[in-house]
Amino acid sequence: MNLPNRLTMFRISLIPLILLVYLFPYAQFGMEPQVFTIGTVRLSIVNLVCLLLYGAAAITDYLDGQIARTRNLQTTFGKFADPIADKMLTSTMFILFTSKGLITPVPVIFMVCRDIIVDGCRMIAAGNGKVVPAGTLGKVKTVSQMITIALILLNNLPFELWGLPVTDVLVWFCAFVSIVSGISYFNEMKEDILESK
Repeated sequence: MNLPNRLTMFRISLIPLILLVYLFPYAQFGMEPQVFTIGTVRLSIVNLVCLLLYGAAAITDYLDGQIARTRNLQTTFGKFADPIADKMLTSTMFILFTSKGLITPVPVIFMVCRDIIVDGCRMIAAGNGKVVPAGTLGKVKTVSQMITIALILLNNLPFELWGLPVTDVLVWFCAFVSIVSGISYFNEMKEDILESK
């Protein structure tokens, strides 16, 4: 397994660690995570640790692609696993936020369903010997999701200080880009999906 693929697998391995930090029952063990107050916004150390872990995962997403392209290390596994790792990470975070009531579930349902459909389309295309890498719209989706997740972990700072619901807007923007990119992927693979024998 080459370096870009190792970075992809490292990104996946960070997911259970983020889950552990975010969902750990601190109170049951007599622990009270430190909370910082910035203006009127309270920010837990738990969120900051999760942000650091998520940031590390986001950096590997950038690095594995760069290394694969510049060193000519692109592989079929990498083209398949890299977008899967991104979806696992972002979907996990959005589902966590929904479970805590931080965001509405509707856009998250759109994003998760889109990912399932696109992955299904990819599997059909792969059965025909075609590997479909992430396109431009897919990358825009991933970047917008990463920015949104970081802002949610920061409790919408600094925008919350000015009463601007930026994270709420970005969540719906992510859902919109997800749907548009999903349609783009479908159009790219529709010959494989709709073929009749």
